[in-house]
Amino acid sequence: MTTPGPRPRPGPGPDPGHLGFDTGPEPGPGSGPDSRPEPGGPDSGPRPGASGAASGDERLARAALSRAVEPGDEHAGRWLRRYGAAGFLDRLLDTAPAHRAPRGDGDGDPFPGTGPKRVASWRLRAAAADPGRDLATIRDLGGRFLVPGDTEWPRQLDDLADARPLGLWVRGPADLRAWALRSVALVGARACTPYGAHTAADLATGLARQGWVVVSGAAYGIDGAAHRGTLAAGGATVAVLACGVDTPYPRGHAQLIDRIAEQGLVVGELPPESHPTPSRFILRNRVIAALTRGTVVIEAQHRSGSLVTARAAARLGRHTMGVPGPVTSALSAGVHELLRGDAVLVTDADEIVELVGEMGQLAPARRGPVLPRDLLAPAAAHILEAVPARGPTPTTVIARRAGTTPDDTLAKLYELHSLGFVERHGEGWQLTNPTTPAPNVRRGGT
Repeated sequence: MTTPGPRPRPGPGPDPGHLGFDTGPEPGPGSGPDSRPEPGGPDSGPRPGASGAASGDERLARAALSRAVEPGDEHAGRWLRRYGAAGFLDRLLDTAPAHRAPRGDGDGDPFPGTGPKRVASWRLRAAAADPGRDLATIRDLGGRFLVPGDTEWPRQLDDLADARPLGLWVRGPADLRAWALRSVALVGARACTPYGAHTAADLATGLARQGWVVVSGAAYGIDGAAHRGTLAAGGATVAVLACGVDTPYPRGHAQLIDRIAEQGLVVGELPPESHPTPSRFILRNRVIAALTRGTVVIEAQHRSGSLVTARAAARLGRHTMGVPGPVTSALSAGVHELLRGDAVLVTDADEIVELVGEMGQLAPARRGPVLPRDLLAPAAAHILEAVPARGPTPTTVIARRAGTTPDDTLAKLYELHSLGFVERHGEGWQLTNPTTPAPNVRRGGT
């Protein structure tokens, strides 16, 4: 049996230099933006993405791998960290020179420990990838493909370790890294209640007015309300999609996503024309959690994907928050479970900013209204409490009820009279307007 010869790199595509990217020399083994020293190994170097920009070859390789590898695949992340993107792709396409074989691979298997079916899937999709075409498509949309090492790359995504995105396809005029530094995620149920939608829009508006970026997933329900609330306030918002950034999903939010791309940012891990799947929605949530300073959950059932975002945020050391709802509502059951754990209860934008903002950005103190009676001196308040609610009462009776002398009682009654609390009728005293109209609600609810 003959061994197949080397196959060409995927996709002809335009010259990467024509796409506006830097094209440096091809990185050697372990020299790409993913190079990290092996545990206990002699190599040492900067953290991935710490400085500099990826070469054009490395960028093309990552664009190709974004078609070959599913988001969040930690097996692929391990080999990407070891070989670099170009080296990983070369090995998938069987074009790596022998001298670039990794240490300990004497059996010729470049991916020891990774299942053959997974590797076969990577190879099949890598061979069909056309990264030049994908980069041209995102360029025609006015977007860009960000990779670790770019100035605009949000370095907090490195906290995902081997589950870090291969790259991010981005549409929109803003700088993603700058926006992510001051961002909060608002997530929740798709089939939300009017209460949930109103709360999400109100929180988003409040955060936008305080200069915070609102990040969500552009889904129906809470996500859409959060984006719309931010846009209505003229604020900044980022939509993280589980599909290609040129493929609006859900279809009913096509106009909303286009508006976000004009006024904010639309971000995704998947290359253009990629379709969403249930697993991609779940994996997308880790990016939302890692990108932001904290995650707020507004209405979520026990099995909601929004809880996945909150738990990912907690694992990454981000703040997790929840907005309470009716204890009888199944849509708030997941939020209440979070609040029974380590999540913090929040009810408005000020409370969110107090948690994720700078030191000293405290929410205003919450207290009930101050009533005129609260301002009385203790002795005068004691006499006022002794005045019966109905009918004029003699001073001596009020004094006996208060446990004081008639003279002291009379002095305080005249003081209360000057303040408008009591009135004199003949020899007796009574409260001013002693009856209060009953509220127009039934006890226990409307």
